[in-house]
Amino acid sequence: MMEVRQVALYFRNKSLPGGKFSITHLKLQKLVYYAQAWSLAIEGEPIINSDLEAWLHGPVSRELYGEYRNYGSQEIPPVEDHELKFRIDDTDKKILDGVWELYGEFDGKYLETLTHKESPWINAWDRGMNEIIELDDMEQYYSGLLQGAN
Repeated sequence: MMEVRQVALYFRNKSLPGGKFSITHLKLQKLVYYAQAWSLAIEGEPIINSDLEAWLHGPVSRELYGEYRNYGSQEIPPVEDHELKFRIDDTDKKILDGVWELYGEFDGKYLETLTHKESPWINAWDRGMNEIIELDDMEQYYSGLLQGAN
């Protein structure tokens, strides 16, 4: 399992400033959410060790919010390979690369809208603002998407 900050750094490393593959705070939050969701669906276990909450603009890691909120809607600069001072196992790397491949080209507002249509965020939001998005909800929903693709 990875720290949520490590997942964020991994996605920042893949970002390309000034285009559709750049990263904003909003987009970063959604990429982290999708990494967690797809890890649960594919591997049956979380990739990160922290909760994600249903906020007005979609799933949010409170920890990342504190770290990146000052960027507002501005691009967050990428990090270089040498700044990734942690090891990522092959399974986690496949999940993260798959999430980037699926969602990396979309902006944060598109990803926000997408999460608002999906039951894990809806279920948590229905319980109240800033409620934890349940891991079981993510696993069930995204596993169902996998089964539908087969």
